Amino acid sequence: MAEGVLMPKAGITVEECVITEWLKKAGDHVEEGEILFTYETDKATFECESTASGELLEIFYEEGDEVPVLVNVCAVGEKGEDTSALKGAGSRETKADPGAGEAEKEEKEGKEAAKERAAQAAPSHPGSGEHASPRARMTADTLGADLREAAATGPNGRIIERDVRALAASMPLGQGEETPSKAPSKQAPEEAEYEDVKFSGVRKATAKAMTRSLSTMAQLTMKRSFDASAIMNLRKQIKAEGETLGLPNITINDMVMFAAAKVLMNHKDLNAVIQEEHVLRRYTDVHLGMAVDTERGLMVPTIRNANRMTLSELCEEAKELAKTCKIGMAGPDLLSGASFTVSNVGSLGIETFTPVVNPPQVAILGVCGVQTAVKEADGVLKTYPKMGLCLTFDHRAIDGTPAGRFLKELCTALENFNLMTMK
Repeated sequence: MAEGVLMPKAGITVEECVITEWLKKAGDHVEEGEILFTYETDKATFECESTASGELLEIFYEEGDEVPVLVNVCAVGEKGEDTSALKGAGSRETKADPGAGEAEKEEKEGKEAAKERAAQAAPSHPGSGEHASPRARMTADTLGADLREAAATGPNGRIIERDVRALAASMPLGQGEETPSKAPSKQAPEEAEYEDVKFSGVRKATAKAMTRSLSTMAQLTMKRSFDASAIMNLRKQIKAEGETLGLPNITINDMVMFAAAKVLMNHKDLNAVIQEEHVLRRYTDVHLGMAVDTERGLMVPTIRNANRMTLSELCEEAKELAKTCKIGMAGPDLLSGASFTVSNVGSLGIETFTPVVNPPQVAILGVCGVQTAVKEADGVLKTYPKMGLCLTFDHRAIDGTPAGRFLKELCTALENFNLMTMK
């Protein structure tokens, strides 16, 4: 007996998935556990395995279709088995009205029959030319035919192209031929003026979250810069001697996240989420969200208990999570549960920006690029590498002064990074 393969439910909140690619086609033999197709949620891409062995009898949904979870996507069984009972099983359409498809088919057939009867009843005598299709008018102009002489055979007495060509064929020799002056010019096809691109699942999720964020929060952004000499010098040392000492490739962003996780322990109101209206849930550990740019869009995996990690441990965890996101294998568990987020656009040379809080969190830290600045030291002007930080926070949950204290302490920690790592 044929069996249906269900669209998996990849996460508690997932209601629909999009089929991205079929790896098998109807008629192929498949084994249980063999991958049939890939699909994506609003978070990540997954593979669906066959739950039965046999022939892939029929595919119910194509690539690009949005499919409700726990609905049959295809049928597997013995050659020739009936799959009609499996098609759409569990879908919203089937549950709402089992006979809807049949009724729609009958209505379509009725309309086609009515069109055919109208065409048969259409007058065949010459018309005035007023009821001619645009294509018929163009053909008449090209062939030099008089539409008033054409016998209308189209629906409801309409003159169509074949009527004009039949008239031209019956005209005396020398008439009804295309002339060079009236011959259609062969022009290069025009390029499309635009392209419509549907949002991916990740783009839809981002759009929904950002709209919710900006429409429900009282957001305010503070900006401050610090002397990045300490972390820049440490970065140079790591590049030169890190491999010899068995250290991972620790980046500037790793250092900023490490410092943020430590400093947040002194600012509990920022390491928090709004659980419900007027209820702030403050966490005892820092679960750090890390913005990752991928081909599918922005993803924010969570480094859990970041405040308990060494710099090397945080670096390795961050790299592993970023890799998982970029290959599209980050599940909902990795992309949820953050209490604070860091978004770094410094590699793009961005000098300052306004990051948007990722709800239900109450704050996000934006990291900018390094610039050369000038400051006075002992009466002498000297240059130094200046790095900008932008803190956006929900003013409903925290006031400007405590938010500013966090930003000040973070800048101090980064300017004295070597000492901070000794704590």
